[in-house]
Amino acid sequence: MSQTERLKEFQKSVRNSFNVYNSLLLNLPYTEGDDIGILIPFLYKESEAGLQAGINPSDILQSFFDRYTTADTEQRRIDLMFRIIQYVERQVVLYDSVEDAAFPRLHRHSDSPVIRDFMQVARRKDRWAEITGKLNTFSARIVLTAHPTQFYTPAVLDIISELRSLILKNKIDEIDLTLQQLGLTSLINREKPTPLDEAKNIIYILRHIYYDAAGDFYSHIKSSIGNPDFNNPDIIKLGFWPGGDRDGNPFVTASITMAVADELRTTLMKCYNADIKELQKKLSFREVQGPLEALRKRIYVAMFDTEKAISFEQIIEPLLEIRQTITRHYHGLYLRELTAFTDKVRLFRTHFANLDIRQDHRVHKSVVEAVLKHQGYIRESLDELSEDRLIALLSEESVAVDPADFTDPVIQDTLRNITQLPEIQRKNGEAGCNRYIISNSEDKFSVLFVYGLFRWCGWEGRKISFDIVPLFETMKGMDTSIAVMQSLFDLSFYRAHINSRKNRQTIMLGFSDGTKDGGYLKANWSIFKTKEHLSEVCSKNGVQAVFFDGRGGPPARGGGKTHRFYAAQTTEIANEEIQLTVQGQTITSTFGTREQFLHNSEQLLTAGLSNSLYGEDNAIDPSQRDLIETLSELSYSKYNELKHHEMFIPYLEERSTLRFYKKANIGSRPGKRGNKAKLELTDLRAISFVGSWSQLKQNVPGYFGIGTALKKVKDEGRIAELKALFSDVAFFRALMQNSMMSLTKSYFELTAYMEKDPKFGPFWKILRDEYLLSKQMLLEISGYTELMQDELLSRESIRIREQIVLPLLVIQQSALQKFNDASGNRELYEKIVTRSLYGNINASRNSA
Repeated sequence: MSQTERLKEFQKSVRNSFNVYNSLLLNLPYTEGDDIGILIPFLYKESEAGLQAGINPSDILQSFFDRYTTADTEQRRIDLMFRIIQYVERQVVLYDSVEDAAFPRLHRHSDSPVIRDFMQVARRKDRWAEITGKLNTFSARIVLTAHPTQFYTPAVLDIISELRSLILKNKIDEIDLTLQQLGLTSLINREKPTPLDEAKNIIYILRHIYYDAAGDFYSHIKSSIGNPDFNNPDIIKLGFWPGGDRDGNPFVTASITMAVADELRTTLMKCYNADIKELQKKLSFREVQGPLEALRKRIYVAMFDTEKAISFEQIIEPLLEIRQTITRHYHGLYLRELTAFTDKVRLFRTHFANLDIRQDHRVHKSVVEAVLKHQGYIRESLDELSEDRLIALLSEESVAVDPADFTDPVIQDTLRNITQLPEIQRKNGEAGCNRYIISNSEDKFSVLFVYGLFRWCGWEGRKISFDIVPLFETMKGMDTSIAVMQSLFDLSFYRAHINSRKNRQTIMLGFSDGTKDGGYLKANWSIFKTKEHLSEVCSKNGVQAVFFDGRGGPPARGGGKTHRFYAAQTTEIANEEIQLTVQGQTITSTFGTREQFLHNSEQLLTAGLSNSLYGEDNAIDPSQRDLIETLSELSYSKYNELKHHEMFIPYLEERSTLRFYKKANIGSRPGKRGNKAKLELTDLRAISFVGSWSQLKQNVPGYFGIGTALKKVKDEGRIAELKALFSDVAFFRALMQNSMMSLTKSYFELTAYMEKDPKFGPFWKILRDEYLLSKQMLLEISGYTELMQDELLSRESIRIREQIVLPLLVIQQSALQKFNDASGNRELYEKIVTRSLYGNINASRNSA
């Protein structure tokens, strides 16, 4: 299906359908007095025309209230704004449902890579044996995080699912009823969620979507390659951060981690129990019913009693025996259904998703220091020890540790958590929890502190059955990463640990904080080069490098078209496995339905495999590398100048929604790391940082500096080289196309009133000018006449979503001004700003 044909289908299945069902939504009689549903289209027109004319959002609202409503007091207008926000939020839910319902039709014949087509190419290139061999060992790990960028509760997700089903059947009356239910259902958390709440919300998706979808995906792989005996259950793996990621989140405790591990396992047992009940209806044979019922009883007990865990072997062995029985004695009847269930057991084992542990290097340092001080090895600081002595303490000496010996809650809990990890592995299996990730890794002690803490917490004298994963996320961390890894490989005891972990070293690279630190192009190019160098150092030491990418939702945090990024990797980058974080709206928008899961998992897998098939086509020659390096440094210089501008932090604090993120009941984590009175960029969470620029519709982290860099190179008479770079280098083109998405979602007209602001006007003009220059230069080097020219569906979806939330954004900007003006209703305006965060983020789907 061509782009034009798909766009026509989109307009019919999405835009037109939404307009029809939106008319039902806007006529819901949920308010007294003013009919909000009728008013919203008028507010949209007033907002669009007013912003184009450069009118201040507050004046736009004033005109709207005067012309179309009877709200003649400030209090009545505030009430009306709250009700409009609530309606817009529900319009976003409806649009999500409509677009998700249309997904199968839009992507059935898309140009996206699929396994079957991919394998046909491999056969034509005489690479069939090589690619099938790769499939036997390759893996894609999708790691679900609790990062607070998506706010649909399970109740709302149920409504979206129901709407999606009804829309496919065009059941107008039932859709109307469900929209009424939506109108009366709260879309937000009344209280701040706990880490366990966050985990349960995502486990809900695991149970109701991913359990069956991952099983279907595995069956699809076997069918596509024509091998029913294909046996690589690791080809698709699910990771899990909620309840294990304690970086900057004091609410994630050892008890929470254990509770989440139990929740994952018991929920999986519920899925298994339901499948076995269905199998029992079909496998009604005498020799099979007994073993099947015995298995179900054991699983049933494990569903409710967290101390009665059942092992993988105790589940798989009866299933294999039953398979032999029906093959030998019952003509293989219902063997396909049994195989499908057995495959799920191989995929999920007893853990459902791999629970990762993450903590900041600085915490580990303070814990090691506290332990050694308590044991009398130091008086105050680790600086009292030589490097060799510290390494010896971490790797050789017996240091008895009791968490109860310490009063600091973070130190105590860190030790308790490491001490309880063997119990989690006993219950969920080793694969259920076997990775410890260290944020802010910048030297070898980032890894060695964790190694030592494992030894001191009871792992001495036996294999540490955990991958210790450094996370290099700052420019400094990436610059030192090669030397850090070589120094670790030079240590015999650490090399022995790597050998015990199948001679694999997982290394995590952080796109989110990398971009915040170095800017969009610099961060992405640095990560790309770092991967190449780390691949080389691992290979030189006979170690298999595995890269784990900390990618957020939007391009500014490593998101965008993820498959495009992986398909552009060079052969110099180790490619045994794809691992990436998936968070917030991306969980539900990219993998939120069976069809989306199948499509996007397949894209991810083929993108990873394409390195083997097309990797040589992605080669970047020395002159092209030099040009990217030049652009990287030029863009970094411009971005660095911006982030050190005296108005940079004040602008975010006073003119954006940054301060309001921590007031919303979004996630369990604090809004920033540490408790410093003065806000510093290094302490800012990437989510609230990028999200605040998104709420302003300025999206600065997704492009800032690119326009200046391209313009300077063009002015040197090298425009032809820039055009060739975009045309010929897949990696560079992928970055620029993702940046185009950030630009497409920008709308400086919303904040044009700031140009006249005596304090921030000059700073706003710096942002606006770079936006205009970046847009101009990207169009010039790409040859496009408009941004995202090759992505018509995505561009149209963005356009509709931005239309839906425009009234909400105007209200938000007006409320921000009222709040900053110290209005008598300052508290209410604060609530309006906070309340308006939800709809805008949900509409963007990858805004933070």
